[in-house]
Amino acid sequence: MSRGFVKEDDAQTPPIIPPRAALPPGTPNYVTPHGLEALRAELAALEAERAQAEANRDNDTDRTHQLSLYNGRIALLTERLGSAKVVDPAGQPAREVRFGATVTLRTVRGGKVGFERTFTIVGVDEADIALGKVAFVAPIARAVQGAKLGKPVTLKLGPQEEVVEVTAIAYA
Repeated sequence: MSRGFVKEDDAQTPPIIPPRAALPPGTPNYVTPHGLEALRAELAALEAERAQAEANRDNDTDRTHQLSLYNGRIALLTERLGSAKVVDPAGQPAREVRFGATVTLRTVRGGKVGFERTFTIVGVDEADIALGKVAFVAPIARAVQGAKLGKPVTLKLGPQEEVVEVTAIAYA
């Protein structure tokens, strides 16, 4: 078909594939066992969606675009799965904050004294602030890793410093 009869919108533009959660260069891709299962489930769902898109022959232009998007997302996810290093929280020291810990901090100085916050330190793909899951590369997670139960830790929160005490550590 002559290009004169093709709409501008029909020209193939490469799909924009959203990147995975950031992982600093040279940093291992730690995941919890639950996080690994979630990544595997995401891959299975993407592969199922791609199979549906392959079967849909209604519009070849849309189909090609969708397949490119699925293939890119699957490639990024497969790469992330390939680099995953599973850390079982059950094997972590019970009285020290490490990867997989659910930690409770109480402010003792520099902020709202007595304020408590609880979060779980997880892999970058598992992080979800709304669920209280913080990536191990996040500043607050880095600040408390290695802290012992009952010990003070200084957090640098923007221009202010806050001293918190580790009041609870749990591993699920």
